Amino acid sequence: MSACRAVVFDFFGTLTRSVVRGPQHAAIARALGCDPVTVLNVLDRTFHSRARGTFGSAEATLQFVTELAGGHPRPSQLAAALPARVDAMLADTRLRPDAVRTLTAIRERGLATALISDCTYELPLFLPSLPVADLLDVRVFSVELGVCKPEAAIYRAACARLGVAPEECLYVGDGGSRELTGAAAVGMTAVRLAAPDLTDHLVFNPDTEFAGPQVTALSELLPLLDGASLVRESAVA
Repeated sequence: MSACRAVVFDFFGTLTRSVVRGPQHAAIARALGCDPVTVLNVLDRTFHSRARGTFGSAEATLQFVTELAGGHPRPSQLAAALPARVDAMLADTRLRPDAVRTLTAIRERGLATALISDCTYELPLFLPSLPVADLLDVRVFSVELGVCKPEAAIYRAACARLGVAPEECLYVGDGGSRELTGAAAVGMTAVRLAAPDLTDHLVFNPDTEFAGPQVTALSELLPLLDGASLVRESAVA
């Protein structure tokens, strides 16, 4: 790779441990008058459309999902369900124990950090409450950009905001949404996080054909970076 100036991370399954939907999601479905299993099936099959913001606002998206699952929610029910979904997804989110110290160590090396996440409306709302938030120089959310991984535009958006070329970036992800293949295609150096807990991870469109380097913990990135040719200055203006 060219001189490394930035490290770009996926969020779910990468900065976090494996994601498994908790019981709050079933409670939300029932409050909307729907069968929980049916709602989860709808959420799964519409994930990438929802992550692109295809159905409009957060409220419009939830109404679409609910009606597709057979519900007929009142406006008051939708209004109550929106913050409940944020709380439920936050409850499902457990940062990796080495996430904060790895991000801190990367920044201490003079490198910029970025997040690229295929996500729905909830993550941009609860991410600021997490201790990794202030350690990310740039955050790119698919639901705001209207583009999901592995489309080149989402990686290029992060690079543009960082002020770096793709060849100057290390991309780290668990492989959902074929993100590693996509990162490599635009010129980034991609590394798979193959942590043991990811066998239970909720993942869509996994990157099964990626054969590049991998680590089993975020902290293992640091020796890789120390072995690279690094630009010892911030990549963010």
